[in-house]
Amino acid sequence: MRQSALPGAIHSPAWAYFEGRSMHRPDRDSAVTPCGWRRALAAAMLAGLAGCSSSDGGGSVTPGGGQGPDPVVLDFPIAYVARPVPAADAPDQDARRLLDFEPGADLWVRDRASPTSAARNVTAAVTEGLGDVRDVEPSYDGTKVVFAMREPMIEGADEEDQPTWNIWEYDVPSRQLRRVIASDIVAEEGHDVAPHYLPDGRIVFSSTRQRQSRAILLDEGKPQFAAQDEDRRDDAFVLHVMNADGSGLRQLSFNQSNDRDPSVLDDGRIVYSRWDHAGGNDEINLYAMRPDGSQLELLYGSQSHETGTDGGQVHFLDPRPAATTGRLLARVQPFTAPDLGGDLLEIDVANYVEITQPTLPNAGVLAGPAQLPATVNVVNTEDGPSPGGRYSAAYPLRDGTGRLLVSWSQCRLVEGTLIVPCTEDRLARPDVVTAAPIYGVWMYDPNQRTQLPVVPPEEGIVYTDVVALQPLPLPPVLLDRIAGVDYDAELEAENVGILDIRSVYDFGGVDTAPGGIPTLADPARATAAQRPARFLRIEKPVSLPDDDVRDFRGTAFGVTGAFGMREILGYAPVEPDGSVRIKVPADVALAVSVLDANGRRIGQRHDNWLQVRAGEVLSCNGCHDAESGQSHGRSNLFRAANAGATTTGQPFPNTNPAYFADFGETMAQVRARISCQTDCAALEPSLDVVFEDVWT
Repeated sequence: MRQSALPGAIHSPAWAYFEGRSMHRPDRDSAVTPCGWRRALAAAMLAGLAGCSSSDGGGSVTPGGGQGPDPVVLDFPIAYVARPVPAADAPDQDARRLLDFEPGADLWVRDRASPTSAARNVTAAVTEGLGDVRDVEPSYDGTKVVFAMREPMIEGADEEDQPTWNIWEYDVPSRQLRRVIASDIVAEEGHDVAPHYLPDGRIVFSSTRQRQSRAILLDEGKPQFAAQDEDRRDDAFVLHVMNADGSGLRQLSFNQSNDRDPSVLDDGRIVYSRWDHAGGNDEINLYAMRPDGSQLELLYGSQSHETGTDGGQVHFLDPRPAATTGRLLARVQPFTAPDLGGDLLEIDVANYVEITQPTLPNAGVLAGPAQLPATVNVVNTEDGPSPGGRYSAAYPLRDGTGRLLVSWSQCRLVEGTLIVPCTEDRLARPDVVTAAPIYGVWMYDPNQRTQLPVVPPEEGIVYTDVVALQPLPLPPVLLDRIAGVDYDAELEAENVGILDIRSVYDFGGVDTAPGGIPTLADPARATAAQRPARFLRIEKPVSLPDDDVRDFRGTAFGVTGAFGMREILGYAPVEPDGSVRIKVPADVALAVSVLDANGRRIGQRHDNWLQVRAGEVLSCNGCHDAESGQSHGRSNLFRAANAGATTTGQPFPNTNPAYFADFGETMAQVRARISCQTDCAALEPSLDVVFEDVWT
């Protein structure tokens, strides 16, 4: 239970808490001077660290006076958001809902990361205290911040006439604020949130614009509209990219629910949080792609959700590279964050796809865990008090120290008319009532095991979305692919890609074909009628509009609406070795089903959306057993069960000699190559299940 305010309550303005110990912060209205308050708090913080000590007794936090330099002060600006604490009866904030509007937030900038540095509100002239701001990110040169802002609601206006979330940029040296998309018409085409600078100066962000998806609807003779997420509650947010001046808008991802929190990995790829909600899924995982939207793959987390407190379910948000460890920093929480926060983790995504599932090069070498706490605080990710407080944001400093700027709220309880610190005795009581969160900005030092205030917490205010404006090393610039150089220009002209599956009998690197893949691939040993898998069905989701556009009855979805509506795009033959190579439309969400000779699905439903860009070849080893407890969908997890042709220039055993193979080719690859000597007909999906035996 949480109580946000008490009539006549006497509030101890803040309690500093660290690793199971509480430290009282003197009231700012008392006789303690600002410098004395900082000295008292810092000394208390240092004194409360188990097994740690300070060589200067904590006096180094005091400016001047012959002491050492202030360990908190950074000689570059910081930016953060200040917003009111939601009322106790306000709806819970859900990580799956990106349209939430909480008036009263603004962006603040300080010239130095110091409690004594003056703060200035840089958005007040636009918001007038009634707008909302979030998702702050700095430029690589440290001179600008980009963020999402929504202007105040218009009283009495309909929802479609209200201001949308827009991307704004603040230039720190010139103190100039601008909306990135200058045109009112273009800016209001959709809601834009979660911006992040790319190394080439462009901006990636999440938006309901769905630019390419709407264009495809028009090509299909359908009206243009923004498709709803798979809960059919809001328009889906997917990743887009634009130039620094707001031009060149282009859609990158085609998820049917929300893609959020894009950042850039040290190798130049985009990492982001994806709400996977196809079929029975309902989880937020980490994905990666190139900045042109190609090579999309699961990065981490599909089987690692039950890793919260006492095995509770958590989801992976706000990913960004850690500064010194080579890992990925992420915040984890349930869909609805208790007291607005969660825990911070560092995840070894280079060597793992799940907490105990390493990549193929590390199989049998590493056993996990892949994710470790980023701080020493013990955070409760479930409802109720959290002994180590909670985090709502974190930003790693690139100064070699491993320090983090964090938005952190200490653990506090309500006793009668007092707000008191969490202690073991108090937490053991059955009737504990948590106080409202009190998020300030803090500097966490993993080496000194200290956490010192930068923006002191205040009752009723949440300081969050903190970033440092320091020059950063540029990740590699991954250029957009070029038609005719990086991929087939004819495929781009058709706006298609290629789906290449080595064998549908490959489940996690295990050959599950009856008698083995070599047996089914040899027509002298197995006939077509003896092969379980005969066709691949290619499907796409049917985009559904808001109820105001078209209100569907529940009966339109059949027995259950959990799987939405799907449209069959075509069929492809499954070759004797289980391989498939077929054209698929670009820039749409795709799913596949393996069918028998009668066109009936065999095995599990494919409940993860695929996508290809024009000209892209999406290669898969095989299929996946959802009950295995292991993830697939990443390129370096399993060895392929289908080794392909063992020689070059010879046909597969007992097959038509006209279809000669190159070493390692699958039967589908051979068939496509021979077909493309003329018309590439073998790559075209059919409108029905039609069997043609080309191998005997």
